[in-house]
Amino acid sequence: MSISQLASSVNPSPTMKLNEEARVLKAKGEPVIHLGTGEPKNPAPNTALMAVAAKLEEGQLKYVPTGGLPSLKDAIIQYTEENYGRTPAQQNVIVSNGAKHSVYNVLLAVVDPGDEVIQIAPYWVSYPEMAKMVGGVSVFVTPESDTFQPTIEEIERAVTPKTKAIIVNSPNNPSGGVYSDDFIGEIVGLCEKRDIYLIMDDIYHKLAYGDALPAPGYRYTGKAIDDSMIIVINGVSKIYGMTGARIGWTVASREVVSAIGKLQGQTTSCASVLSQVAAEGALLGGQGIVEDLRVELKRNRDELVKGLQALSDLKINIPGGTFYCFPDFSAYNKDSNALAGFLLEKALVVTIPGVDFGMEGHLRISYSGSLDDVKQGAARIVWALDPDSPAEIKAGDRKLVRDWL
Repeated sequence: MSISQLASSVNPSPTMKLNEEARVLKAKGEPVIHLGTGEPKNPAPNTALMAVAAKLEEGQLKYVPTGGLPSLKDAIIQYTEENYGRTPAQQNVIVSNGAKHSVYNVLLAVVDPGDEVIQIAPYWVSYPEMAKMVGGVSVFVTPESDTFQPTIEEIERAVTPKTKAIIVNSPNNPSGGVYSDDFIGEIVGLCEKRDIYLIMDDIYHKLAYGDALPAPGYRYTGKAIDDSMIIVINGVSKIYGMTGARIGWTVASREVVSAIGKLQGQTTSCASVLSQVAAEGALLGGQGIVEDLRVELKRNRDELVKGLQALSDLKINIPGGTFYCFPDFSAYNKDSNALAGFLLEKALVVTIPGVDFGMEGHLRISYSGSLDDVKQGAARIVWALDPDSPAEIKAGDRKLVRDWL
């Protein structure tokens, strides 16, 4: 007996692996700082918690429609009106078990075996694995500049008759980069001209530090949602600190949403009713919590960048959004797996290797934790890599880390 070829070919999540290593070290009493986390530390909104409490009091935890609670869909429609300037119908919205599930469902609904899915490096680690799982072929575009943003010409060169979809994630995990309005407009035009689906993973769209939110793709098309190639994915995980609720949604043409509904009906049936009422509570409650989180993350970002800039040979683009930074550590070690292992071993700091995001020599560093952890983590990284550090510290072990702390 053996497992399937598909299961054998899918790579494990590097984040989950390092999380486990960090957990084991912490259980041993080691002073580990985790700069690899993919979730903010803010508590869920009270409106979400109260909605769950009311549902529990009711005592009716039953199946709900496959596409999602109608009342949650109404809240998503309102959210889309306010943030995207479009008013989808309920038939244009489907609720799934997290934005990750939404991305997978979209790929499953639109990609046939052999179809190509363009992804811009650095890309989220799960995109290539999801494309593989549905029989698609990943095509990667690595920007020639060091800004993490390709030109539209670079995207066009990757398009072939087999191209079925392009995934755009802005603000971007792992780089924190925010694609320019001009680029979004150009890629919308390209997808409409070539009949290519544009999958916009907008899970971080309100965690941007400029004067305005990233441009929604709908701004650059005159087409109605039912006629558009634009597919927008979002959820409550990042901006509301509700990663464990596992609620995401897709806004797309009725054709795409209907296809997802059939697939979801044969797999997960529906998302948890408790999580759905929690998401509805978050969407309809006061939104000050989101701005508070954005301000806190911007402060953490500034402190992380300031601390890491002590490394003279480090190349760093200041993130325009998310809670990730993606510096280039190639001058210190071109092997990001080895470098991440070194920093965990010597400095007890968890980082995520850049090779898994399509860019070797980089590390993804999260600043979603406490300000103290961000400052301390940056200081430890500098201490571990700076050749001008005192010799007894540079050659230190865990005891020296504790002494230094």
